[in-house]
Amino acid sequence: MPDAAMEQNSAYKRLEARFRQIALYGEVASVLHWDAATMMPTEGASPRGEQLSELRVLGHRALTDPVMEDLFSAAEQEDLESWQRANLREMRRDHRFATALPDDLVAAISNATSTCEHVWRDARAKSDFAVVSDKLSIVIDLTQESAQAYGQALDLDPYDALLESYAPGVRAADIDPVFNDYAAFLPDFLEAVTARQAQKGLPVLPKPVPVAQQQKLVERLAGATGFRFEAGRIDVSAHPFSTGYRGDQRITVSYRENDPMASVMAVLHECGHAAYEAGLPAAWTRQPVGQALGMVVHESQSLSVEMQASRSSEFLGWLAVQASDVLGPDPAYAPENFRRLQQWVQPDFIRVEADEVTYPAHVILRTRLERPLLSGDLPLADLPGAWNQGMKELLGVDVPDDRRGCLQDIHWYDGAFGYFPTYTLGAMLAAQLAEAAHKANSEIPQALARGDFSPLMQWLGDAIHTKGSYLEADGLITQATGRTLDATAFKRHLHRRYLEG
Repeated sequence: MPDAAMEQNSAYKRLEARFRQIALYGEVASVLHWDAATMMPTEGASPRGEQLSELRVLGHRALTDPVMEDLFSAAEQEDLESWQRANLREMRRDHRFATALPDDLVAAISNATSTCEHVWRDARAKSDFAVVSDKLSIVIDLTQESAQAYGQALDLDPYDALLESYAPGVRAADIDPVFNDYAAFLPDFLEAVTARQAQKGLPVLPKPVPVAQQQKLVERLAGATGFRFEAGRIDVSAHPFSTGYRGDQRITVSYRENDPMASVMAVLHECGHAAYEAGLPAAWTRQPVGQALGMVVHESQSLSVEMQASRSSEFLGWLAVQASDVLGPDPAYAPENFRRLQQWVQPDFIRVEADEVTYPAHVILRTRLERPLLSGDLPLADLPGAWNQGMKELLGVDVPDDRRGCLQDIHWYDGAFGYFPTYTLGAMLAAQLAEAAHKANSEIPQALARGDFSPLMQWLGDAIHTKGSYLEADGLITQATGRTLDATAFKRHLHRRYLEG
């Protein structure tokens, strides 16, 4: 047999073909999820749930086919180059997760989360947790079952197994001391920041702006980050998100006339996610090694754009001019007032609108609640009260209703338990990456002052995006920054921006 034909028929190449098929199922599912969030009619929820469930089962069956073990064993003996070896490692990781769950549980989870997510939208609109609690109970039961199965397959604690699916290598024992330290750090730091703010009084708030004008500014800002509209689009949904695949990036934002900058910061955040996906190694498209390296790294990319770059004093000076140009003259867009507005720190109810000082408290609360929810130590009926009590203890705010309390996030209703910690770990990594990027290229701040993201995005592309999942997380972070992830850069960043700037 000719060498080329033998290579194409090798166990490794057969695995590549199988994982390409699985990736295609995922791409189709991503578009169906996007459609459900943006334009699907209400009565489409049930058939859409069936469609997504079928796709998920097809992908699961392809990944758990009994022939896979033989292919893995044979591929291990083949002469593979380093990226292929890394791809095989990631294939095995995906396979271990998939084989932990039977097809019927995969289908049940998909159906339950699709139904629960749809009902959550109604419960959120009505601000009534009771509307969705029965559906969430089913999701929690199934998540408990899957966590146990994952834990047994991976030899991990059930919650650690859920973390592993979003943040490879991260364990609850790693998170707890970091989060407890931040919860202890926050009160005094927050008091110092708010006292400093008070010396200058409240900034002027912007006037309401029609959504059509906001959309023009959103598109301008997305373009500034390098988002390519010929390979993506921006739509409206209740909860901003980014999805899609190479050549078809889908971003959604939500708009409020009385808060025109909320949509701007949301699109900058999602453009960070989209840039990561667009910058993944093209040669490894639809292969595990060509995918993003977990949600901690993914969140670091969105927060590198939104928080580290777009809320910097340099960039805000340029953004104030753009806001005035597109949205119309407004005293709120005077440069110093605008900077203070975008760097304003104030405890509030809503995670996605929180400043970067108080945001970790929102994540700490959710992390502290989801573990007893899954273990059964926190009865579901007690969730709203526990949530409200936690917000009072961490941020001193009184939650007025369920919509601004335990109904504000989609994650649990969509089955994403173990996801929330990645947000704050991602913020810490973004600060660590920013220090390394600025050290490597001192022109980044001056470029941002011109609205030019390209030096920053070039560095992130080289250091993070093009690496895909070739390295494991600690290796990638160490290569990019010179050390493993810790909170010191994040705390330095907060001190510089809010107490020294």
